[in-house]
Amino acid sequence: MKPSDNPPQPRVTRRRLLTAGAVIPIAGAAAARIVQPGEMPWTEGAADVPPPAVQPAGYTWLTPAEAAFVEAAVSRLIPADELGPGAKEAGVPVFIDRQLAGEYGRGSRWYMQGPWGEGEKTQGWQTRMTPAALYRAGIREVDEAVGKEGRAAAFAKLSADDQDRWLHQLEDGKVKLPTADAKTFFELLQQNTIEGFFSDPLYGGNRDMAGWKLIGFPGARYDHTSFVKKHGEKYPLPPVAILGRPDWNPPGGSHG
Repeated sequence: MKPSDNPPQPRVTRRRLLTAGAVIPIAGAAAARIVQPGEMPWTEGAADVPPPAVQPAGYTWLTPAEAAFVEAAVSRLIPADELGPGAKEAGVPVFIDRQLAGEYGRGSRWYMQGPWGEGEKTQGWQTRMTPAALYRAGIREVDEAVGKEGRAAAFAKLSADDQDRWLHQLEDGKVKLPTADAKTFFELLQQNTIEGFFSDPLYGGNRDMAGWKLIGFPGARYDHTSFVKKHGEKYPLPPVAILGRPDWNPPGGSHG
């Protein structure tokens, strides 16, 4: 594979992510419960025990080589710039690691049986690999292909321009990998990167609510009635995560 003299700029820009963030359901929405008729939906100072927050230290599923690949790739998909932190700084690799280590990575709630005919693009997931298996095979096979090209021993060791070139080739399906479908692998990586950048910090990504601050999303605030009729005005309050805000918790306590 021969790189062009002027590699194209990354296609996944912050502008595209802003559009994507408007339609991706935030993970915190799943925490809502059905309120019975006549029941107050919320009482000040009282709440159910929140779900356990992801501890950001270390990786639980990704190997060191896989973690290096994911950190490098998400840094190219959502790079840090003048608008704020990028995906790596926002904890997206930790989010992906924890997702792959759990039910999502195993596809435990998906239909994963045959027949295995070639599906249409509109049919969604059409591989017998689980997300975790696709990551494991995809990363290994991309690193092997990069090594054979001779520019670096692995994707994470390439220059930024060469990393962009490889991501473009994966996105376009121009790379033929032994077992993983390159285009499917790229689409999964891109989807998980966006999810990790905009999900509630409870799940390991969106550290310091960087993604929400970028698009002006208020997060899990309970009451917005004061702002319903204020059309065209900038929302003045900082975002709130499921576990609150750092300044709402005592030193050493958990926070969003």
